[in-house]
Amino acid sequence: MKADEAPGLSLDADPMTSDEDSLDSFSAEAQLGAAAQLRASGLYRRKPTVGKLPIAQRDELRLDVDGRYPQNMASGVLRSGLANRLHWVARLQRTGPAAWQGRIFYRDRSGAMPLYTQVVITVGRPALGKPLRAQVAFSGGNATPLTQAYEFVSISLDTVEFEFDATPDANPALAIQTHGHPNRPPSLPNEVLSIAKVYERAGFNVNLAPAGPAIPMAGAGVDGVWSDTEMHDAMQAHWSRFADQPQWALWVFHAALHESGPDLGGIMFDDIGPNHRQGTAVFTESFVSQAPAGDAAPAAWVARMRFWTACHEMGHAFNLAHSWQKSLGTPWVPLPDEPEARSFMNYPYNVFGGQTAFFADFDFRFSDPELQFMRHAPRRFVQMGNAAWFDHHGFEEACVSPEPRLALTVRVNHERAELQFLEPAMIELKATNVSNQPLLLPEDLLRDSHHLTLVVKRGDQPARLWHPFATACHAPVVRVLAPGESMYAPVFVGAARDGWVVAEPGRYQLQACLHLPGGEDVVSAPMALRIAPPAGYEEEYLAQDLFSTDVGRVLAFDGTRELGGANDILRETVARLPKRAVGTHARVALGMPLRRTGKVLRSDGNSPTIEAVKGLPDEARTLLGEALLTRQDSAAATLGHVDFRQYMELFTGWLAREGETKAAKDAMTKGCDTLEKRKVKPAVVAEMRAFGEALSSHSVARKPRTRK
Repeated sequence: MKADEAPGLSLDADPMTSDEDSLDSFSAEAQLGAAAQLRASGLYRRKPTVGKLPIAQRDELRLDVDGRYPQNMASGVLRSGLANRLHWVARLQRTGPAAWQGRIFYRDRSGAMPLYTQVVITVGRPALGKPLRAQVAFSGGNATPLTQAYEFVSISLDTVEFEFDATPDANPALAIQTHGHPNRPPSLPNEVLSIAKVYERAGFNVNLAPAGPAIPMAGAGVDGVWSDTEMHDAMQAHWSRFADQPQWALWVFHAALHESGPDLGGIMFDDIGPNHRQGTAVFTESFVSQAPAGDAAPAAWVARMRFWTACHEMGHAFNLAHSWQKSLGTPWVPLPDEPEARSFMNYPYNVFGGQTAFFADFDFRFSDPELQFMRHAPRRFVQMGNAAWFDHHGFEEACVSPEPRLALTVRVNHERAELQFLEPAMIELKATNVSNQPLLLPEDLLRDSHHLTLVVKRGDQPARLWHPFATACHAPVVRVLAPGESMYAPVFVGAARDGWVVAEPGRYQLQACLHLPGGEDVVSAPMALRIAPPAGYEEEYLAQDLFSTDVGRVLAFDGTRELGGANDILRETVARLPKRAVGTHARVALGMPLRRTGKVLRSDGNSPTIEAVKGLPDEARTLLGEALLTRQDSAAATLGHVDFRQYMELFTGWLAREGETKAAKDAMTKGCDTLEKRKVKPAVVAEMRAFGEALSSHSVARKPRTRK
């Protein structure tokens, strides 16, 4: 008999199913009289007993039929013994003043549990002054019928804690006046709406942790903008105060700007320890602070956008996908894409008519499918630090045009698609306009995981979805791609949020998909990649430490000032394997943060502070010089041509600002010669040579990295 056909154990045989005060004892008149004032929605739990002694609460019911944004659904958990559990979800129809019935359409089972197909729910009070009770009758699925009684616990379905912290130069909008801007729905209530209230209306009891004093910027001796390395280190330092386990807790950090500039409005950091989705950053002086020219109420527009950005990024922490990405992955239930949804999870400027049309119909809420996920999906999918972000939001068949406008290529810059053992896997994405018309495309098309899906398969093992360490919210910047023109981006695919993806020796297959505005998908041909076996004992020995999540993060974020253990492993790698490709990557990650003074967030439990960690320019010059200038051909191969160019421009620009103009120009000339010999496009080499000629201590601004 197949597992899905097994009737499982009858819960009637469980001694913990006996209930007193059954709803069967309710009089019809009492139920009808109470129903007129009854709010039935909320969380119910069963308090089973052994004999007359109550034991730990186990089974639960989530009823969602009235109150704010009712979904006419119920869900719950049935348990039997220690290992048997069934999470069920049903759509309901009202059959009486306080009665509903419906079909169970979702079941998540572990162990031998009956697969019921129908529920009948009745709500009432057994006696005056007694708690509200719900009676649920399960049937169908060739299982023994079961009836259980539950006791009302709370209107809210879960309790979550938010902590909001900010730097003095940030301007958080933790609450707004809904009628502050004239562009709004006519039916929108006039109220002061807080972020906490938004999530309370989604079904959560929100506790606000006391915010510490503003994180001081004065005297830090640094630039006031935040790099990926600094944000990553700040998140690691803060969340180390908490147990390294799933929690209903979220840290929201407001700062002014990211170093990449005003186009980046927020980041959800997914990689805090092994538990994801626990912290997010919002940049209040980014594009969200720039009201459209001629707007009727620019200050209110800015406050609303800052508020929207915070709610949007926090929604990701509850594992919500963007409105147009719901069909990606393996959904918990089939979810349709909602590209026109007026939801916190949609981009206002993505809908037809742009942000003006969006806010004219926006009620400051999540869409119904999003509420259904937050309220009724298995809690491990929703709780911060539990299932990885986007888990069970998965990947369906791509919508590929018969006449695609773009051609997408995945490649590596090795002569053979083979990497040394321990060599961090860098790939390049290339998108080429193969139509006869110019294309308007998002500037971040290849760099943003909102547009990019990447799948990695090793041998005959199941395919894995690659998840970047950070997910960003960018302004809608477009570029024109002429016919025949290409755009490129490097991707560090070796490690991801859920561990190392391309590491062990063997053969791999990588395939990418781009989601274009308008719904078209562009899928690349699979690329074969091989990881060679270890060259000796040194590599086998180092692999035990190198293939850790912390080292993967440090390589992805171009270094760290916080994770000393990971830096120690990279230093050991340089010492033991100085001429191997992994030594080049280790030197880059060690050297990049040492170029200048940087910020590290410290906390003693009450008073977070920013500590300025001084740079070590001499050590940075040595490490980066060895990585980029010694054995340049192998450096260009292992880093990839796009990444090699970016690192060369960063390195030589930094040297020029330090007053070493001649050394900077000589280094750039050498780098250009290397790429020319590797047959890189002449136009690219010419741009690099022009950059080298323009180098001076006054003319080169610091450029942020774009590596994933």
